[in-house]
Amino acid sequence: MKNALKVSGITLSVILLMSIIGCPKKVVKHEEPIPPPPTPSEIQIPEESMPVKPGVTLELQTIYFDFDKSDIRTGDAEILKANAHILKGNPVSIMIEGNCDPVGTSEYNMALGWRRVTSAQNYLMKLGIDKTRLSIISYGEEKLISDKEADYGLDRRCDFVVK
Repeated sequence: MKNALKVSGITLSVILLMSIIGCPKKVVKHEEPIPPPPTPSEIQIPEESMPVKPGVTLELQTIYFDFDKSDIRTGDAEILKANAHILKGNPVSIMIEGNCDPVGTSEYNMALGWRRVTSAQNYLMKLGIDKTRLSIISYGEEKLISDKEADYGLDRRCDFVVK
């Protein structure tokens, strides 16, 4: 009898404590909507091309993604415009490499990498780059920049490699 009262007293205390503390609230992150790619008439690219001299390598910039996302962010859209500008002045083909952080299964990250490279490829095509010049591959979580959790944002990326 005393044990039953003790157990019910402890149970009541735990329930009371849980109701006072409550469950943590889920934080909803409101992100600014991503603008659609510009139409070819909206792109302001100078008439003169930027050909690279022989022996000089092209410096195409990497774009990054939010956790578990494949949408092109506003700042990365500007990077893609700069990359398109360089590609328009140089008749080279590139490989777009999709990468992910190690969170999630290998299969999921491989698919997420494909979604990311497809987004980047489609954006470049809308900017006037011919699809035949754009190859894509997903490495998933195989090409980590760092295995530190603090650096996972560096792993959520698309690299642009001249073939």
